[in-house]
Amino acid sequence: MKPTFKPAELTKAAFFIAMGIVLPMGFHFFQMGGPVFLPMHIPVLLAGFFLSPLPAVMVGLLTPLLSSILTSMPPLFPMAVIMMVELAAYAGLVSFSRQRRLVENRSLAQILCLLIAMLGGRIAAGLVVFVLSLTVAGIQLSPLPYLIGAVTKGLPGIILQLIFIPSLLLLLNKARVYDN
Repeated sequence: MKPTFKPAELTKAAFFIAMGIVLPMGFHFFQMGGPVFLPMHIPVLLAGFFLSPLPAVMVGLLTPLLSSILTSMPPLFPMAVIMMVELAAYAGLVSFSRQRRLVENRSLAQILCLLIAMLGGRIAAGLVVFVLSLTVAGIQLSPLPYLIGAVTKGLPGIILQLIFIPSLLLLLNKARVYDN
């Protein structure tokens, strides 16, 4: 049996992909670096709160690929390839852990979902870097330095995500747009 997507999920997925392409363009327009503020991560992580796991994973896979094709940001190889796996893990892990209702407190649950996704996504990115370093000639990446660099450079973006996403979800909940 083929998996099917509900029209509402397909529409939401398209919205999050579009936001994942447009938001980084805005950050770059104002000279706010993508690797520092991680603007593509925000819509992808949000997708995990609004979509079931499979469509959320598709948002994570397609957003960096389409952004690379349409805007050349990030460069297709190796960054977009690494980000496709990383962001797919983010969205899928947020969606999966959100469905499990790990704790009763909604705000704490959202932060926990984000932390699980951020850890899992970075582990996935590290694995991709490891595989690329072993299989592709000319790739001068090593998983541990890559991950340490990504986390330290992206720390402002990580903090932004941990503050902005739960705050936005709270506002959307009060506006009765989001209920979880």
